[in-house]
Amino acid sequence: MAKKNIVIDTSVFLTDAQCIFKFDNNDIFIPLKVLEEIDKHKTRQDSVGFNARNAIKHFDALRSRGSLSKGVRLDKGKGILRVIKASEICLEELPRDLSHKVADHLILATALTIQAEAPKRKCVVMSRDINMRVIADALGLLTEDYSITQVVDDADKIYNGFTSVLVDDETIDQFYKGEDIIIDPEILQEQKITLYPHEFVMLVSLANEKKTALARYEDPIHPLLHIYDNKEELSFNVHPRNKEQSFSFDLLFDPEIPLVSLIGRAGSGKTLMAIAAGMEQVLGHGQRVYDRLIISRPVQPMGKDIGFLPGTMEEKMLPWLKPIEDNIRYAIGDNNVKLKEYMDIGKLEVEALTYIRGRSISNSFVIIDEAQNLTAHEVKTIITRIGENTKIVLTGDIEQIDNVYTNETSNGLAYAVEKFKNSELSGHVTFRKGERSKLATAASKLL
Repeated sequence: MAKKNIVIDTSVFLTDAQCIFKFDNNDIFIPLKVLEEIDKHKTRQDSVGFNARNAIKHFDALRSRGSLSKGVRLDKGKGILRVIKASEICLEELPRDLSHKVADHLILATALTIQAEAPKRKCVVMSRDINMRVIADALGLLTEDYSITQVVDDADKIYNGFTSVLVDDETIDQFYKGEDIIIDPEILQEQKITLYPHEFVMLVSLANEKKTALARYEDPIHPLLHIYDNKEELSFNVHPRNKEQSFSFDLLFDPEIPLVSLIGRAGSGKTLMAIAAGMEQVLGHGQRVYDRLIISRPVQPMGKDIGFLPGTMEEKMLPWLKPIEDNIRYAIGDNNVKLKEYMDIGKLEVEALTYIRGRSISNSFVIIDEAQNLTAHEVKTIITRIGENTKIVLTGDIEQIDNVYTNETSNGLAYAVEKFKNSELSGHVTFRKGERSKLATAASKLL
């Protein structure tokens, strides 16, 4: 493969601090402006800050190998890394439409200069910034997105936790009679179906497509499971309204599945199902499986600088936590006294994700709402904090991402779903139907 010159944008380093070591033998050019921009993020207490600090450490370590301004060999078999100063950039290569005082434009000017100096070698602008890539393309530069966490090339291909299998009438009849049913591997092979642990299956009759049965698949040697129906046992005012919500309850109430992920649009009930299941198992009249319910969200939607907001930490977080509080109130019947009591005795904790990451959590039911705004690194950090007898539930809508460093296919929620789909420790449901109201459902489709 022909050697290339690669100009790396700031956004790439804030996604992956080790990116410079992942371009084989291609030569890498870093505008000095990028180092300045990285430095601005080093104090952040999130994955962006983590990557900024580690990127700086990598550059500092490279100094021992030679001058960054002249170029240093990254590793054996790797290319040369060189930091480009503004004085080395030919600003005349930049169109009048773009100001060299803008950081992104200066980075593009660097790429244009390198391309002009070495026209026989491809010059690629590597950036996570969509607009940066658009402008680069308009300038005649090759450009690529950088994503080490992109698990699929299309959001529609993300594992949804549900599939249909064609079977004969007798199989469905036997299932309803309570007989053990194991799907013949040859049937799956013929229909080109791959089933994963805890995947939900709709058995559809070959003779009559309206004759169906819902079940949960475990593995090739164990029979299909009936969807757990616990409606009569529920203490709080929440019941499944469709098959996806029933699927979610099936997973949420199974103590053998410590990780559950729920993806769905606003109004689909994913967060409410998770909260209701957690409250039942912590505060319900039946068997109390966990000691406490912990609910958290990433702070991305309200910005990172909550310290500048007036009031105490509790007052600062109140607007941000309101959606969670609304779901809790719905589940307990809008009883302010009970809600305060649960929080006072430590049975219910609602807090910012920042305060959860450093903990080791045991004997708890943990819900991470809006998980689509997490990076893969953040999801890994959170899940690795989970101790014994703890269930963690990730909920979110991959169509509503506020984190500029992720997208529909590279966010932490999608990453976890795809990476865990082969694991017996995990189960997933994608919600297709809205249940908040007819208007809300129509709005999600039409607007």
